[in-house]
Amino acid sequence: MPNPPILPEIRLLLVDDHALFRRGLAALFAEDPRLRVVGEAADAGQAQRLATQLAPDVVLLDNHLPGVRGVDAVAGLRQAAPGARVLMLTVSEDAADLGAALRAGASGYLLKTCEASELIAAVYRAQKGELVIGAEMAPKVAEAFSASSEGGEGSAMAGPLSPRERQIAAAIARGASNKQIAREFDIAETTVKVHVQSILRKLDLSSRVQIAVYASGHGPGA
Repeated sequence: MPNPPILPEIRLLLVDDHALFRRGLAALFAEDPRLRVVGEAADAGQAQRLATQLAPDVVLLDNHLPGVRGVDAVAGLRQAAPGARVLMLTVSEDAADLGAALRAGASGYLLKTCEASELIAAVYRAQKGELVIGAEMAPKVAEAFSASSEGGEGSAMAGPLSPRERQIAAAIARGASNKQIAREFDIAETTVKVHVQSILRKLDLSSRVQIAVYASGHGPGA
């Protein structure tokens, strides 16, 4: 029987000003043979230098850093390591920080109170290019939708998108996968994929993260 293929490892850069917290994360990730911590940084400047040198696959970034907030460091980290996904891991429950992180190009936003299994799953999802919103932050996104969609059908997103596409855009912004969206609306996963491609085409966007940012700015209009 042939040996199963060896999957490539996922290289992680940890950015947090608390050494003890970084040590705990490193110990957690060491339990998964595919996850390898290649560097640790205590501030944004050190993080950018290490991102350039180490080319990590995923950067786990705290928001409360000395000097520069994490959400303000996202763009610089993505420039330093263009192939890396940036995953916010913070105590900030501020919806404004969530929006700022996504607009800057972060692939996800998790609170430090999340379960270890959720964090590990989020790393894998982010590395694959999926948008990851922690369960605790989903209501914050919903609140942002509610506030921005008071115009109903007159909202900016109501024009180009169908009602179903607006619903799916809202679900994407909550961090739902295609499979979860299919279950929620009782449609086939292939149908969800068709809708996602239609949303990207109509809005001239290139990723699910961009859909989430657009939706949070314009409201689902559903």
